[in-house]
Amino acid sequence: MNMRAPAIPLFNIDPYFSVWSATDKLTDSVPMHWTGKPNTMLGTVTVDGEISRFMGEGDMPAICQKSIDIDALSTYYVFQNEKIRLEITFTSPRIPADLYRLSSPTAYMKARAVSVDGKAHNVRVKLAVSEELCLNEKGQSETETSVISIKGASCIRMGNKTQNPLWRSGDDVRIDWGYFYLAVRGSVPKVSEISEKPKENDGTNYITAEADISEGPALFVTAYDDIYSLVYFGENLKSWWNRGDETIETAVENAVTVYDELFDYCRQFSDKLFCDAVRAGGEKYAELCSLAWRQVMAAHKVAADSNGELLFVSKECFSNGCAATVDVSYPSIPMFLIYNPELIKGMMRPIFRYASTDTWKFDFAPHDAGQYPILNGQVYSNGTDPEWQMPVEECGNMLVMAASLSLAEGNIEFVSQHMDTLGIWADYLAEHGVDPEHQLCTDDFAGHLAHNCNLSIKAIMGIASYAIINDMAGQRETAEKYMNTARSMAETWVKNAANGDGSYRLAFDRPGTFSMKYNAVWDKLFGTDLFPREVIESEVASCFEHFNGYGMPLDNRATYTKADWMVWTATLTSHRDTFIRFVEPLWNAYNSSRSRIPMTDWYDTVTGDVIGFRHRTVMGGLFIKLLEYTGKMTYNRTNAE
Repeated sequence: MNMRAPAIPLFNIDPYFSVWSATDKLTDSVPMHWTGKPNTMLGTVTVDGEISRFMGEGDMPAICQKSIDIDALSTYYVFQNEKIRLEITFTSPRIPADLYRLSSPTAYMKARAVSVDGKAHNVRVKLAVSEELCLNEKGQSETETSVISIKGASCIRMGNKTQNPLWRSGDDVRIDWGYFYLAVRGSVPKVSEISEKPKENDGTNYITAEADISEGPALFVTAYDDIYSLVYFGENLKSWWNRGDETIETAVENAVTVYDELFDYCRQFSDKLFCDAVRAGGEKYAELCSLAWRQVMAAHKVAADSNGELLFVSKECFSNGCAATVDVSYPSIPMFLIYNPELIKGMMRPIFRYASTDTWKFDFAPHDAGQYPILNGQVYSNGTDPEWQMPVEECGNMLVMAASLSLAEGNIEFVSQHMDTLGIWADYLAEHGVDPEHQLCTDDFAGHLAHNCNLSIKAIMGIASYAIINDMAGQRETAEKYMNTARSMAETWVKNAANGDGSYRLAFDRPGTFSMKYNAVWDKLFGTDLFPREVIESEVASCFEHFNGYGMPLDNRATYTKADWMVWTATLTSHRDTFIRFVEPLWNAYNSSRSRIPMTDWYDTVTGDVIGFRHRTVMGGLFIKLLEYTGKMTYNRTNAE
């Protein structure tokens, strides 16, 4: 990867077990959680009795880092001194089509030594992990450790001595229940409770694992057993991987056993993703997609409800911690429409469940289903406070998600269970969407806005989505009715949103303004052609008048932008060069970012500085161009026959 990533993924499992490096060199900082809090680890290599660091901070010298490379599922470091080359590979097998692997709590670090001076050397690698991996803050409570019996490896675990699973929710918080596991497979592996302190001896507890890699590589397996993963409408749920009888011990054993074959698959998957993305949108676009992959996957939790049905629950990271947020799921779906549409059902189930309760009395869709990891109903806008709801936004989102899922799978088996609810939401859009009142949209940080042109497009595409679903169900008359409504609204939109110079407004009553019209991308992908091609192309061409050094602002009210919406807007064009022209400043923003955090989706286009948000699942939206490239979304009557 040519990009200098703003943060480098190491171990990336879920919103709690998430370890990153914030510096170009692995020895220049302490590994961190995505929130920026320390997840202290120390990696050391001893060559013929001389010890040095390859990861983390400490008083001992650092071995020279020669290179780093990143693909979708792995991060590759190479270090070297005058005797050996040390290769360290971190892999988090977030494989979308394999729900067991996707939900597995295990991630890897492989260590391999190669002589560079032609001589044999005694080489040992050690990994020390602090209590910060199993506490919200180090020292908050006493931890306990124990050696665990694992076939094929040595293993140790550490956890809070006081176990209270799922006792709280929040955004900038880390897990303090469950147990962190550290296993090692290799020559003469061993584990211990206490290691050399990476920094001053401040009382922090560590567990360690080490192995001799003189004759061959060692495999370190990290895992986190959270015991229970989610509260789901009053019920504590386990993850998908252990919804049956599997234990964490057997999961770690399995991870050790399958690594070689699994890594080969991960490499092949990552290579194909990159090559496909290059064909779709160029090399810089492919790097953006590759870097986003582990972030998006690791901001979700994969679980099973009491009926055994899949839940794929996002956390709205560094926003408000909301769980299963509709307008966070919506921008992320391109990634899952390509690689496993089943996951979109797992996103939608909590919303349909909550909308069917007596608590939710509105004729529009909810915003969320709780605050991670507790899903007992919407928390945004105090749950049911009408002032801060997003009626047009969330109805449109759920309907587009339903239609795109149906097209991706070629059937309406899932959405047919919710046709009545979807119909209510479509009718809401038909009544309120042509010229939305004073409402919030997903870009709620910009505040309420009446007559929002882009929000009106969302309503139009939501209604068209309902028509598509009905057509696929064989309900031709209903489908024609709603498609005609969407077409009529689009004609009105073109007249009322025009600035007169080929560009279109932020709001119908604000001539001379501009905004990204990212919601129109579904008209292109579906092939519904509600908006004339010349309207879309002239709007895209006008965008470049507003570009700053790091891309196009979201609209004329501020210089900040949204990364996902920039790529959606770029995808509106039919010209590859125009798309690349949008993507390059986005790539530059991450490449030169002074904020060393996992990818943000909200930054300033003048300075490149992060405004807010990080590690959010919306970065799955970067895959929209690749989704178009696959051709999966095109709607025609054959979809219904």
